[in-house]
Amino acid sequence: MASSPLGRPTRGTTGTNRLRRNDRWIAASHALRRASDPLVVDLGYGASGVTAFELATRLVRVRDDVEVRGLEIDPARVATADAQLAEVRAGRTPFAPDLPVSFARGGFEVPLPDGRKAAVIRAMNVLRQYDEQDVPDAWSRMTSRLASGGLLFEGTCDEIGRVSSWIDVDAHAVPLRFTISLRLADLDHPSIVAERLPKALIHRNVPGERIHALLVDLDREWDRAAPLSTFGATQRFLAAVTALREQRWPILGGRSRWRLGELTLPWEAVAPRSD
Repeated sequence: MASSPLGRPTRGTTGTNRLRRNDRWIAASHALRRASDPLVVDLGYGASGVTAFELATRLVRVRDDVEVRGLEIDPARVATADAQLAEVRAGRTPFAPDLPVSFARGGFEVPLPDGRKAAVIRAMNVLRQYDEQDVPDAWSRMTSRLASGGLLFEGTCDEIGRVSSWIDVDAHAVPLRFTISLRLADLDHPSIVAERLPKALIHRNVPGERIHALLVDLDREWDRAAPLSTFGATQRFLAAVTALREQRWPILGGRSRWRLGELTLPWEAVAPRSD
């Protein structure tokens, strides 16, 4: 293990249920479900260990042998999470006392005991404070700790988890997919996600870039589908996504995911154009 963790501490704005949308995505992923060793890392969990507890609670429903390892650079945050874990073990919280969670100090080097590699590394709201040019190196360092078939899920969400986006990155640091996940109730326009794009995309939301074109087209179809609001925001979003696909946007997945406010595309469909 590295004596000095790589990276900078996150801002620590942890919130209950803030990462529920990403938890749900991980729970459905082949990286977790097909893993021979379902070890999941919650990297940069923040000032509280709650996101690791929530992640484990959701993942044990699909893999009862899952383990979640929370990593933070700040030793004070590790101490806080360990104290919270002691309360969990004592049965004084809503979480199961035997929840498969542990905490340690670590950064982008992702230190794991006994030479293990992770099936999943989740790094939400970690790279926001970095420069865009720092992203490839961070991806490379994190994904080097993935098992074959493992995935890094790296992205951003708002403070209460209603607006999220992330990138699936494979064990060779190759980005595969980009996902938007929105709470549809009371949604004004889908392009609100522009404020919460991953670092690799947030500065690319300008004319001429693919991500900008996607958000413009999505907003347009959302507006066109406004009459369907009578039947609910879900039906409106389904219509907007269907229209995008008819315009040859390579939308992945199906209606069961779209109903959740999710929209996923191959990375190539939104990747930054060469400077």
